Amino acid sequence: MNRVERLCAALLLASSISSPALAWNDKGHMMVAFLAYQQLNQATRARVAVLLELNPQFNSWKQMIPAGTPTADRPALIFAIAATWPDFIKGHGNFKDDGTHDGNRPDGPSSSLNDGYSDTLRHKYWHFVDEPFTRDGTPLPALPEPNVESRIHLFRTVLSTPGMAQDDPLKSYDLVWLLHLIGDVHQPLHAAARVRAAQPEGDDGGNLVTVCAKPPCGGSGPTVTRLHSFWDGLFGQERDVASAVAAAAQIQPAPAAKAAILDEHQWVIESFDLAQGEVYRPPVGPAAGPFSLNATYRNGARALARKQVALAAARLANVLNADLK
Repeated sequence: MNRVERLCAALLLASSISSPALAWNDKGHMMVAFLAYQQLNQATRARVAVLLELNPQFNSWKQMIPAGTPTADRPALIFAIAATWPDFIKGHGNFKDDGTHDGNRPDGPSSSLNDGYSDTLRHKYWHFVDEPFTRDGTPLPALPEPNVESRIHLFRTVLSTPGMAQDDPLKSYDLVWLLHLIGDVHQPLHAAARVRAAQPEGDDGGNLVTVCAKPPCGGSGPTVTRLHSFWDGLFGQERDVASAVAAAAQIQPAPAAKAAILDEHQWVIESFDLAQGEVYRPPVGPAAGPFSLNATYRNGARALARKQVALAAARLANVLNADLK
């Protein structure tokens, strides 16, 4: 039994005694970050520990770790939980939406802030880049800026710049965003939007397409959900870090050659291609749905999601090992 398997067993035992509920439903992000932590070198782990303590939620994160977790394993769980912070602020009363389209489109200079924890805007549009494509010839809309690609580039630049201790609060803020956004950009629907005559501004990364995960659709049967939500929730809806670690233990490592690709623009291209080829394919049709997702589609989506989580984790670790100062 390796270290991850031992931790998984310990967490499952601890969570059966005391299972604190997290404030987020971000199992996939915790999986990415937990797997990335296993690949960090000791110097990077030490630097990460210093920066994460500066997050306003740090003490709450410590309380979310199941009782009985070995002391040596707690930093990995803190790191995993930290990756959910940019989603946590979406529902926190101290933060507010900005921009247009329910906060999903940037709007003006405040959209490009990088002021650290004093910034109380949610910046929802930092989580994705709706690269448009069309299959019916509809003209493509302009790409909003800033977006996930440009933010990843900025945060990497800040983290890689040597500085003094007074620079650490900003680096802490940029770090927790980076932990989250590298996971986001490897979800295909965070990098694409389908444009058609009935939706000339795009489908908001599949948020305007409805599906049934368990056919048939209609009647009083399965709940109709958004295509984007289906892909976001492929690992389940659990809210505890123990279940994320257990799921992460089943993920196979990413190929080293692919993990070594550290250009965020290339990550966007890859996810954009996957969206066109693997997400918007039958039984997902050209309209807005609802579409019944058959077993072949669902199984393929889960297999792809596992590969993308492994790839995001390896790339996140490689970025931090190389860049973090």
